[in-house]
Amino acid sequence: MKIETTDPAAHPELILYHRCTIDLKTGKQHKEDVPCNNLEDVLGGFGRSFQMLSKLDIKAAYCPENPLIINTGLLTGSSAMTGLRTYFSSYSPIKGSKAGLPAAMWSAGSGKFGAKFKWTGLDELILENCSDQPVYIVIKESPAGPQIELKPADHLLGLSTHETIMALQQEYANAHFAAIGQAGENWSNNYIGSVALSTVNQLKSGEDKLRFAGRGGMGSMMGYKNVIALVAQSDDKILPITDTVKKVHTKVIKGGGAARLQPIKRGGGGGTWAAYDVMQPFNAVPINNYRPQGNDLPEKLFRENVEKEFDIQSAACYRCGITCHNYISEKNADGSRGEFIAKFDYEPLNLLGTNIGIHDARQAGKLIQLCDNYGMDAISTGVTVSYALSYNERHPEKPLFNGATFGDYDKIRELIITTGEGKLPEIGKGSMRLSEQTGETDYAYHIKGLELAAYLPETNPGYCWAIAGGHMSMGSYGTLIREGKADVDSWVEVITQDKLHIVGFDMIGLCKFFDITQGIGTQMVTDCLKSDFNLDIEPGEIKAAVRRSFLLGLALEFRQGYTKSEFCLPAEVSDNPNPNIKLPNISNPEFMNELAEKVWRIFDKELINILPDNK
Repeated sequence: MKIETTDPAAHPELILYHRCTIDLKTGKQHKEDVPCNNLEDVLGGFGRSFQMLSKLDIKAAYCPENPLIINTGLLTGSSAMTGLRTYFSSYSPIKGSKAGLPAAMWSAGSGKFGAKFKWTGLDELILENCSDQPVYIVIKESPAGPQIELKPADHLLGLSTHETIMALQQEYANAHFAAIGQAGENWSNNYIGSVALSTVNQLKSGEDKLRFAGRGGMGSMMGYKNVIALVAQSDDKILPITDTVKKVHTKVIKGGGAARLQPIKRGGGGGTWAAYDVMQPFNAVPINNYRPQGNDLPEKLFRENVEKEFDIQSAACYRCGITCHNYISEKNADGSRGEFIAKFDYEPLNLLGTNIGIHDARQAGKLIQLCDNYGMDAISTGVTVSYALSYNERHPEKPLFNGATFGDYDKIRELIITTGEGKLPEIGKGSMRLSEQTGETDYAYHIKGLELAAYLPETNPGYCWAIAGGHMSMGSYGTLIREGKADVDSWVEVITQDKLHIVGFDMIGLCKFFDITQGIGTQMVTDCLKSDFNLDIEPGEIKAAVRRSFLLGLALEFRQGYTKSEFCLPAEVSDNPNPNIKLPNISNPEFMNELAEKVWRIFDKELINILPDNK
């Protein structure tokens, strides 16, 4: 980026980002330095890409006019801890309205690819149309600016995400990678393909320790465009860490919601895995398609029980002090670390474990690894499979597919493999479409076509107003369990003010664990911007930009055919309340009707004229 001001809120046009647009059909490239229109453009990520998507009239995700936008945030590749994020934005194949139109969507991932992408000198890559042949795209740093080349990718077809990345590493030193797997290649039958991003741990160990931009089918969009992988090759350009940033990092590690994610030996809960321990006392851990049974089955996958048999290594992303995830390996007879199994984060572990009746850590790990290597969103895969298992439980006389039931590891594994290979579109196209085919939609756990994360909707009415997945774009999942808020007015404040700011992290390049409790409109973030870029931005200015971006996301949903009736929890939640949940019932019809009325009363006023005049 070219920065020619210290006040980007007042003069965004004095900050220019470097963009390359590629017509994949012809191979033609157009590079330009683009002046920012507003602070959203300056911050980057979906705040910029949604403005671009708002200017398009897209009726189907898989059409040449639908671009795939790859960009970074302002703090991606900076000295700020967690500044690693890459964003993939498009109109989604999986998230769509009942009117049949695709929704604007983004997906974010860490790893080191985003930093390398930024260090090549490129801020944004727009892929238009589709390539006639499979290609991968190489972005190289050069004295003349980023150089971009399309290369044949036939030799990468059919490989796993991990195999593709390791193959490219043999050819490109000092580089990092983004790749799809077979799920993305089979885009016509699989709408839930993810983009795998290489990590330092992966490239050093040779083990499949990847990160993912998983939500919304952006890997399927890459596959539709016939782009198999991206290579970002550059020298590292890490700025010296100033005393200001060091102080910020200390605050992040010791507070801001990150302290509870630290390893147990540092006084934390052991990563995102600790969500099991927090929710189980309330019988709020999703089990058997989001229906807790009031028993201790979820405790079988508690960390303290898993580590009796397996080697567990707490891990962090590149240059990050928040060890939020864990690597699970076999434990040799002498106690040493054996074969690597999978990376355990709470969402995949629950949705490919407890929520489908799998309570064995090795089996859950193997299913996670399968999803990772096929390049499929673990959330959408797990939830759609759990719907099929629930259907089969209700209809043993005429089950779906292979008749898989909760806990049947071999048959569930077969479903995932068949889906990853593009041979089972009923699961590959998600739970909304599958439930519409069966005619039993009440227990399909999606909202607006996007499968729910591993938090019970009974505990999180905020899911309804999320614009890119419940736990990633509406930070209300701990409001009832952690904060004890159970009245309508508190939830109105949470949804319309406090917790929507979590989407700001997907604008600026930081992980949400930087300060998950407050969002990006904090002094810590402004201190990093001042230290690295000499930018003077007030926290209130950042919050205003985040809010405008969130509202634009809502407005785009309405433009794509959503009605307010689609902003709702799965019908089973209210029609068949679960008596095992030990929490106040805030998902009953009376509560939800009053909540919706008050939330829309606030949002409706702000949504007027938010879209461009021509759309």
